[in-house]
Amino acid sequence: MKKLLKFLADYKKESVLGPLFKLLEASFELFVPLVVAAIIDNGIANRDVPYIVRMCIVLVILGAVGLGLSATAQYFSAKAAVGFSTKLRHALFSHIQSLSHTEIDKLGTSTLVTRMTADINQVQNGVNLFLRLFLRSPFVVFGAMIMAFTVDARCAMVFVITIPILAIVIFSIMLGTKPIYKRAQKALDNITRKTRENIVGVRVIRAFCMEESEISSFEEENERLVAVQKYVGKISALLNPFTFVIINVAIIALIYNGAIRVEAGIITQGAVVALYNYMSQILVELVKLASMIISISKALACANRISDVFDISNSLENGTVKEGRKDAPAVEFSHAALKYKGNTENSVSGIDLTVMRGETVGIIGGTGSGKSSLISLIPRFYDASEGSVRVNGVDVKEYDIKALRNKIGVVPQEAVLFKGTIGSNMRWGRDDASDETIANAVKTAQAADVVASKNGLDAGVEQGGRNFSGGQKQRLTIARALVREPEILILDDSASALDFATDANLRQAIKELPQNPAVFIVSQRASSIMYADKIVVLDDGEVVGIGKHDELLESCDVYSEIYYSQFPKEVSVNG
Repeated sequence: MKKLLKFLADYKKESVLGPLFKLLEASFELFVPLVVAAIIDNGIANRDVPYIVRMCIVLVILGAVGLGLSATAQYFSAKAAVGFSTKLRHALFSHIQSLSHTEIDKLGTSTLVTRMTADINQVQNGVNLFLRLFLRSPFVVFGAMIMAFTVDARCAMVFVITIPILAIVIFSIMLGTKPIYKRAQKALDNITRKTRENIVGVRVIRAFCMEESEISSFEEENERLVAVQKYVGKISALLNPFTFVIINVAIIALIYNGAIRVEAGIITQGAVVALYNYMSQILVELVKLASMIISISKALACANRISDVFDISNSLENGTVKEGRKDAPAVEFSHAALKYKGNTENSVSGIDLTVMRGETVGIIGGTGSGKSSLISLIPRFYDASEGSVRVNGVDVKEYDIKALRNKIGVVPQEAVLFKGTIGSNMRWGRDDASDETIANAVKTAQAADVVASKNGLDAGVEQGGRNFSGGQKQRLTIARALVREPEILILDDSASALDFATDANLRQAIKELPQNPAVFIVSQRASSIMYADKIVVLDDGEVVGIGKHDELLESCDVYSEIYYSQFPKEVSVNG
C-alpha cells in the first residue's frame, strides 16, 4: 500500500481537511453527554423548563454544526479517494501497456482486468473510509474515555480496562482476515477469466452444445469464491458480537458502580447518564471501526495485488538506434530461437533466413509449428532466446522499440477493431494519415467496397468490430497496417476469411506498393504463399525447408503433404 500512496500526493489538502473536519465534528459530539447531564441535574431536577429549552437548543446547534462539518469532511474525503483511484487506474493502465508480451502472458488477462476494476474500486473505498473514520473513531473512543475521567475518575477505570480488550479483539480479527481476502480476490480472478472466456467464445460454446458444461464449470468456480467469502465472512462476523458483548459487560459494570456512587452521594444521576452515553458512543464508533477494518483489510489485500503488478518491469531493454542501413537486408535471422518464459523447450529454433526489401516470404507449417512465434521476433514482441534478428543490418535489441515498430506493419491472426469509426481505426496506423493515404490503403487491402457500403470513413465501429463480418474485419485490419506505409509488412494468417480471388488480388496489390516492403505471409493455405519469392516450411519449431514452390514440392515432404492435402495431384498436374 505504501507504494500507492504517491498517487495521493496531489490531494494532500483534501487528505488533511477530510480527517480534520471529522475530528471537529467528533469534538462537538463529545459535548452532547455533558449537555444531557446538565439537563438532568439542573433542568429536570429543579423543574427549570426555560433551562431545559435552552439546553435543547444547544443540542440542536451541536447537531447542526456536526452535520455541516460531517458533510464537508465527506466531500474532501470522497474527492481525495476518487482522485487517488483515477490516477492509480491511469498509472496501472499505462504500466500494463508498457509491459512486454512475456509479462502479459505470465500475469494473464483475467487478473489484470480484476486488478484494474474490482481491486482499484476496493482500494478507493478503503481510502475513503480511512480518511473519514480512521482518526475519528479512535478520537471518539479515547476522547470519550478522557471525558469520562472529567465526570468521575473511578467509574472511568471501566473505560481503561474495556478499550485495550476491544483493541486486541479488533486487530486480531483484522490480521487474521487479511490473507483470506487475498485468496478471495484470486478466486474472483478465476471467475473473471471464466466469464471472459465464455463471452469471447460464446459462438464456439453454442456450436458444440457445451452450454451445460460451461455453466457447471462456472458454478464450480463460483462455489469456490463463495466458500472463501463465507469463511472470511464468518471470521469477520465475530467482530460485532465480540465488541457488543465486551461493551455491554462494561455498561453493566459502569451502571453498577455508578448506582453505588449515586447512592453514596459522590456523583449525580446526570453523571451516570453521561458516562453511559460515552460508553454508547464508544460502542457506536467501534461498530463503525469494525466495519471500516473489514473494508480496509480488503483494500490492503487488493493494494498489494496492484503493487505486485507495478513491481513487474518490462523485460525488454530499450535501445537507442532509430535508423538502420539502407543497403542491408530488410530482415535477417541468424541461428534465431525463441523459448517462451516457463517453457523447457524452444518454440522455434535454428532460424537462418535473409529477406531483402521487396521480397515476399511465405511461412507455412502445421498447427503449432512455430509460425507466429517466428514472425513475433521481428517487431520484438519477444526477444530471441538464442541467435539474433536484424532489421536493416541492426540487431532489433539495439533499436528504440517505437522506432523499430514504426517500420513494421503487423496484421495479427485475430482481426481486432476498436470502438469508434473506420477512420479512427485507420489512424491507429498513423495519427497524421490523410484521407488520401487511408483511401489508398483501403483500396490495396481490397476493402474499398466495405467502406463504401458503410457510407465512408465516418461509419461507426462497435466494440471488437462486431458490426462487421470476419472477412471485412480482416481487410480493414490489413488496411490499418498499410496506412503507416511500412518497410516490413507481416500478415499473420490474416487472410483466412477471404475468398481465393480476393486473397490473390490482395497479394498482387501489396506487391505493387510504392514503398516496396518486405512482406511476410503466414498462412495455412498453400495458395496464399505458393508464389512467394521464398517459402519457409516449419515443422515442430524447426525449419525443414526453404525455397520456391516447385523446389519444395520435390524436396520437402512436409510442404508437399500440406499442398497435396489442399490440391489433389491430378488437379495440380492439369493446372
